Amino acid sequence: MAISPGSDAAFSSQKTLSESPRTKKFPLTEEEIFYMNCRAAYLTVFKSSLENIISKDQLYLALQHAGRNPSQKTINKYWTPQTAKLNFDDFCIILKKEKPTSKADLLKSFKQLDVNDDGSILHTDLYKFLTKRGEKMTREEVNAIINLADVNADGKFDYVEFCKLYMTTNERCLKTTLEKLEVDSKLRRQQFGSHIEGSPERDPSPVPKPSPRIIRKTDQETFSNKGDTRSSLLSATRTFKTSLSFTITMGANSNRNSKLTEPSLIKDWQRVQSKGCFFVEEDGEIISHQYKMQIAQRSMVYLTIKPLNLSQVEGKPSRWLSVDTALYILKESESQANLQFVCFTELRNREVFGWTGELGPGIYWLIPSTTGCRLRKEIKPTTEEAQLVYRDDTGELFLTEEFRSTLSDIFEVIDLDGNGLLSLEEYNFFELRTSGEKCDEDAWAVCRENFDTKKNELTRQGFMDLNLMEANDREGDPCDLWVTLHSMGYNKALELTEACPFVINIYAEKCKPRIKAIHMEACSGQLEKAICKSVLNRGDAKVMEGYENIIVHTYNCDTWITSVIENKSNNKVIIHINNELSKNCVNNRGLNIFAVEVAPKSTMVCQHVMPLNERQEWIYYCVYSLIS
Repeated sequence: MAISPGSDAAFSSQKTLSESPRTKKFPLTEEEIFYMNCRAAYLTVFKSSLENIISKDQLYLALQHAGRNPSQKTINKYWTPQTAKLNFDDFCIILKKEKPTSKADLLKSFKQLDVNDDGSILHTDLYKFLTKRGEKMTREEVNAIINLADVNADGKFDYVEFCKLYMTTNERCLKTTLEKLEVDSKLRRQQFGSHIEGSPERDPSPVPKPSPRIIRKTDQETFSNKGDTRSSLLSATRTFKTSLSFTITMGANSNRNSKLTEPSLIKDWQRVQSKGCFFVEEDGEIISHQYKMQIAQRSMVYLTIKPLNLSQVEGKPSRWLSVDTALYILKESESQANLQFVCFTELRNREVFGWTGELGPGIYWLIPSTTGCRLRKEIKPTTEEAQLVYRDDTGELFLTEEFRSTLSDIFEVIDLDGNGLLSLEEYNFFELRTSGEKCDEDAWAVCRENFDTKKNELTRQGFMDLNLMEANDREGDPCDLWVTLHSMGYNKALELTEACPFVINIYAEKCKPRIKAIHMEACSGQLEKAICKSVLNRGDAKVMEGYENIIVHTYNCDTWITSVIENKSNNKVIIHINNELSKNCVNNRGLNIFAVEVAPKSTMVCQHVMPLNERQEWIYYCVYSLIS
C-alpha cells in the first residue's frame, strides 16, 4: 500500500491555466493539481510517466523541473547505493517531502553575503562562498551563473534579479509542459492515471496512491511472488493481446448486508477483548498490531472487529469510523512460517465485521486488515497548529485542555486490554511507534517511581504527567510532543487522520479464549497470501481468452470488491487495468488506470474497490488487458 501525493504551494499557482470542459464544471482539487504538475515535471524529462528514473542525474533533472533545487545530500537520501530505479510514484512522494525553494528562501541565503545590504554581492565573495563551503561548485559552474547578462551589474552579482529570474524560469518551464498536456489529449490519456480526463458526469477521481518503495535486489528476491507495479513498464505505446471485463452493480447503502448476527446464547459464552490500531506510514504503507489467539478445546467461536469509537467533537463524527476493517484468521502449524488460512470476518452489521464458526484447539494468528480505500495519507496539510502547552501567571507549564483530551484518546488506543492501565508491554508498543525504541525494566522502574501507577502499571494521570515532564524538559518547546502526535496519526489540528483504532472481540462457547498482541508490522506477507487464498476460494474467475494460464479472480463481499490476478505461466505478465467507467467507486491504488506486473507462477492482489458514497448505487466496471 502506498501514499498519495498532496497539495504543493509552488504548483498551486497553476490553477488558472486553460480549463477543459471537465475543470469548468468541476474545479480541480488541490490533490489533482499536485498530481497534474508532478506529471508535467516528469514528462519534461521522460517520454512517459511509465518510464523509470534510472540514474542520479535523471532524478536531479526531474526535481529541478518540479521547482526543486536539490543538494547532493538530498539526492543521496533518495538514491542510495542499493537503489536500482525510481518510478513516477516514487517521484511524487519525493516532491511531497521536498518542498520547493521559495524566493524568500533564496533571498535570505544570499543576504548573508550582502555586506552593504544593496542587493548585490562581489564576485570574489560569491566565488569563495560557492566553491569553498557546503556542497562545493566548480569555478566553471559559478562563472555560468555570473555570466548571465541580467544578473551581472558593475562587477557585482545582482542576487535580487537572479532570484527573480530563477523563479520565472521555473514557472515558465512548468507552464509550458502543462499547456502541452492540456492541448495534447493523446499525451494525457497514454499515462497511467486519469485524474484530468474524468468526464463531467462522473465523480472527480480520487488522488493517486503511489507505490512508494524503491526496488532493490533484495526486494526483487523477497517479493518475487507478489508482482510489482513499478517494474519495467517503459513503453508509452501499448498494444493489448487480449482483454476481459467485470461488471458488478451494487445498491445504495449496504445496510442490506446486515448479515452478521450474534449467536443466540452468546451471553453465556466467555469473552476476551483487545484493541489495536492501523497506522499509515510516511510511504503510504499501512501497519497494525497483530495477535496470537489460543483456543484450549474445540468450540464455536464468534469474532468481530470494528473501529474504536473515541471521544468526538459534538456534531463532527470521527472520520475513521467509516474505515473498513477485517480480521484474517490463520492456524499455526508445527512450522510457524507455514500458517494455514482459515477464514476472515466477511459478514457485516453496520461498522462491525464478524465471523462465526467452529475452531479446533490450537494457536491462531489474527491479522487485521483494511483495504486502504479510505485510510491513506492526508492530502491537504493543516495550516493552523493547535496549542499543546501554556504557562500561567507564575510561569508554570501546563498541558492545554485540547491536548489533554487527545492524550486521553491515545491512552485509550494503547491500553490494549482496556483495563484503564498501561503495562510495560502495552507502553512499549507506543514507544516503538513514536520513538522506535523500547523502554527496559530499569527505565520502567524509574517511570513507576516518578509517575502515578497502580499494580505496577501506568495510570491515565501518570501518562499525562509523563508528557508534561517531556514538555518541561524542552522548556515548553512542543517539537517532541508533535513527533509523538504525528506518529500516532494526528495532524496539526489534533485530528486523527492517518490512523484507525479498532477493537477485537472474541467469544467462545466451551472455553475461555486468550489473545495477545505479538508485534506491529506492515499488513503484507501472510496477509497477502490470506487475501489471495480467500478470493481464489470464493471469487468469480475469468480466464484471459487465448491465455488459459492467466486468470482474474473477483470477489464481492458486499462492502468492497477485491480482485486477484493469478499467473500460472512460466513468464511474467503485465496487466493493464482500466476502471474509468466505474461509477461512485474508489480503489486503494487511487488510480483509475494503472498496470501491474505479475511474476511467473504467482498470485497478487490487484486492487480493492469500495463505494465513494455508500448511500448511492455504485457500479464496478473494470477492464483487464494483457500488454504485449
